[in-house]
Amino acid sequence: MSEIDKKKNRSRRRTLSTAEYVRGILEQNRAVMARAITLIESNAAAHFEQAQAVLNDILPHTGRSIRIGITGIPGAGKSTLIETLGLYLLEKGHKVAVLAIDPSSSISGGSILGDKTRMAELAQHPHSFIRPSPSGGALGGVSRKTRETILVVEAAGYDIIIVETVGVGQNEITVRSMVDFFLLLQIAGGGDELQGIKKGVIELADAICINKAEGENKARAEAARQELNMALHYLAPATPDWQTRCFTCSALTGEGIPELWRTVLAHQKITTANGYWTSRRQKQNLDWMHALIDEQLRALFQQHARVRELLPEIETAVTRGELLATAAAHRLLQVFARGDAAGMGSKREEG
Repeated sequence: MSEIDKKKNRSRRRTLSTAEYVRGILEQNRAVMARAITLIESNAAAHFEQAQAVLNDILPHTGRSIRIGITGIPGAGKSTLIETLGLYLLEKGHKVAVLAIDPSSSISGGSILGDKTRMAELAQHPHSFIRPSPSGGALGGVSRKTRETILVVEAAGYDIIIVETVGVGQNEITVRSMVDFFLLLQIAGGGDELQGIKKGVIELADAICINKAEGENKARAEAARQELNMALHYLAPATPDWQTRCFTCSALTGEGIPELWRTVLAHQKITTANGYWTSRRQKQNLDWMHALIDEQLRALFQQHARVRELLPEIETAVTRGELLATAAAHRLLQVFARGDAAGMGSKREEG
């Protein structure tokens, strides 16, 4: 390793100040951006205050992107579609950031984080930024800190942000709550194309795309498109003044990608004109605030000394059927709220 490389490594390892983080983000320094996101994703209490300071300082530089959420079952070709769409947008002069959420193991907590491998060409482009993050078991397959990460890449000048979700049946409402345009990706060939789609997911989508519409599968994809478009007429659209529709595309050949982008732009134009673009962003910020309150209250509850002391005993009582779950939760919350030492009392007093 050369002396220059050694100096670079030492520089990367050095703790950065808040001002250095902010400057690096605004200058689109990828190494600093990656470190800033790692800081934000950290669960360490020591990192929280600096992460919030960084986010506060970059806030005036955020909000100028189109945020696109993409969900779909495994095997629908999400990563291939994102790479093809991303490269198409880069050719048009956009800067594209992809926040690809990997599923975390419910047993080990680990995740694959292989999105840069699956989007190799896009990852190498100088005007793209791909950040794989573990979902951590979060609902909707979305990393707990995805919203904060969106602010970082927006401040760095990326005007198209794509959030790829796990798409394995979790609560897609979480995804919908942080993007402007929500795309449901499907594939044809499974018989009844409506059978495998939850009504709730369709109602959240601004568009549905039948991917892999190439070769022998093209006719099946077209049939699925017609079937889904008929169904969409009976569902309320996810966005006022907007009609959700289904179309076909091929991430492999690029067919349908220009139409997908025109659909996103048409959606932006309509929602900007009717004020829903702004109001949705405002509501998303409020939803984010309430989600953070819930998260931090739960953390404080779990860290409460008296709660931690009583929890094993109360769990045992619930397991044995000696205490109702509702009564147990109420008792623990009372201890947390009062901060007193009134513990178990009689296990049967509420029976």
